[in-house]
Amino acid sequence: MKTFILMTKLSPEISMNMKDRQKLGRNWLDEVKKKCPKVKFVAHYALLGHYDFLDIYEAPDDETAALVSLISRENGAFEAQSLTAIPYKDFVKITKKL
Repeated sequence: MKTFILMTKLSPEISMNMKDRQKLGRNWLDEVKKKCPKVKFVAHYALLGHYDFLDIYEAPDDETAALVSLISRENGAFEAQSLTAIPYKDFVKITKKL
């Protein structure tokens, strides 16, 4: 499984009603679990910066990670950016090829 990081910024409409955030977040997670059953979430953080949330998860491939991002957009994310995360020890092995 590959590790991915999802950075999410909520739409202004959603951000104006944060008291419903838990319900909306649960709906998003339920949809991801239904449509991407192989995804395993590792961590979920609320952020105080440009992005509102950071999720670290494992997925079998890039296409599944893209679907997670698209589900986020469909569920009120104004912006959803998926990044591939490489374990540091693997990154060091790559640098030795330089």
